[in-house]
Amino acid sequence: MNYDLSWMLDSALEVPEARHAILVSADGLLMARSKEVGKDHADTVAAAMSGMQSLSRTLAEFCGTPLNNRAQWRQTVVEFDHGWAFLISAGEGAYLGVSATPEVDMAEITFRMQQLVGQLGKALTSPPREIADTKA
Repeated sequence: MNYDLSWMLDSALEVPEARHAILVSADGLLMARSKEVGKDHADTVAAAMSGMQSLSRTLAEFCGTPLNNRAQWRQTVVEFDHGWAFLISAGEGAYLGVSATPEVDMAEITFRMQQLVGQLGKALTSPPREIADTKA
């Protein structure tokens, strides 16, 4: 798991009524989690969200065939009695998941998630910094 990205997830939780955030790889592995989510629980949620994304993509044809005959999945939102689960693409092979209470402003949380994806995209594609050798 990348702890360098975990702190970035907390910005999604600045939205009132947001609860937790995780970053998931396409194959269901946990990449990062907000500090309030336990590791074991986050691993389980990561696997479930990967499956949820896969199921959602399968439904694309049900919504109609796009002009280019290639449907693009954008997000999945699931409602529960006690809250919401939001899932969006976070770049090549990564997904951002956020949970919230029923009272969350859905427009605000999805907007914040899109902002965060922009920041994560830069972090996920940036090469690691090299430490300069000072023994020259």
